[in-house]
Amino acid sequence: MRVLFATNPHIGHTFPTIALAWALRSAGHEVLLATTGDGLTAAGAGLQVADVAPDCDMAALRTTIAAECPDIVRRLTENPPRDLSLMSVMWARMAAGELGDGTVEVARAWRPDLVVHSQMWSAGTLAAAALGVPAVSHGYGFARSGDLETAQFTDHMADARERHTAARLPARLVLDVAPPSMVTPEPGGRTVRYVPYNGGGVLPPWLLENPGRPRIAVTLGTMAPKLTGLGPVEHLFRHAPDVDAEFVLALGDIDLSSLGDLPANVRPCGWLPLGALLPTCAGIVHHGGAGTTMTAAGAGVPQLMLPDGADRHINADAATARGLALAAAPEDLTPDLLRRLTEDDKLAHAAAEVRAETATLPGPADLVPDLVRFATA
Repeated sequence: MRVLFATNPHIGHTFPTIALAWALRSAGHEVLLATTGDGLTAAGAGLQVADVAPDCDMAALRTTIAAECPDIVRRLTENPPRDLSLMSVMWARMAAGELGDGTVEVARAWRPDLVVHSQMWSAGTLAAAALGVPAVSHGYGFARSGDLETAQFTDHMADARERHTAARLPARLVLDVAPPSMVTPEPGGRTVRYVPYNGGGVLPPWLLENPGRPRIAVTLGTMAPKLTGLGPVEHLFRHAPDVDAEFVLALGDIDLSSLGDLPANVRPCGWLPLGALLPTCAGIVHHGGAGTTMTAAGAGVPQLMLPDGADRHINADAATARGLALAAAPEDLTPDLLRRLTEDDKLAHAAAEVRAETATLPGPADLVPDLVRFATA
């Protein structure tokens, strides 16, 4: 069987699909990932990747779409959303042009039997409809799609559907990666265990050593530092010396010179896979991104979330309601709030419960036979 993965060109939407891609690959099926922009970093996972828009300037495309949708941008800025309805329109506009066209071109050339697309990425739906093959919508966090994916296709992809003779929605299956105790399951969906992919690498020796005191990971994901800078980290640094913990600053390849001298209990480490770092940690402070929230929940690590846009308030709402996380604005950080990460038994207990729940869910490999049946039905 040939399976085309079509993902939104962002790491946070592409990386959650990699475990399933490798499950299919390991079972002997052919896999190709169609994406562009930051999504191309998935090639580092050893997958074959096709760039659907090699000449596309993603920053310029986002600027153009924002200019075409000023009311949506204003609403997203003024009132952080608790659902995906506004973002779904923006993503559909992105997928309706050259990114969607390129995805269909790759699909027609490669002829898959099944298309797996990242949640709300209607370029994947378009490709499946154009070829007349089934589609699988792969979740990435706690945001619920409901009927939004159908609305994307019918209301915002009309020109693209006409160009590619893709009038009818394909048969569709939804894979939901969120633990059931934290969300309302997607209607008709299948829940699959979230297996994080954060990349590989040589681990530093200190990571395998006992730090002698609680260790707290600090990350802002891949997009937030580019868009909003390092402000949240600056607030944290003011209080770090008053907390008996080692703070591991995992911000990737970012220039930290603007932060000045780091407190003695802050360890900068550049890029480090969260899947390796978190099992050594008693807590994590982060921006509220879906991948970070899901990885920490699966590791059973209490979280302090500083959500600032996109779907991050949705993730923070789910995690705080379940009792495994705290949420605050960066300027409201205090030493006491940071200490709660390592001292609050209720947080630790809820985090451990979700870790145990996650371990009982079927893994990506368990779903492969069902996907084969779905593709050939």
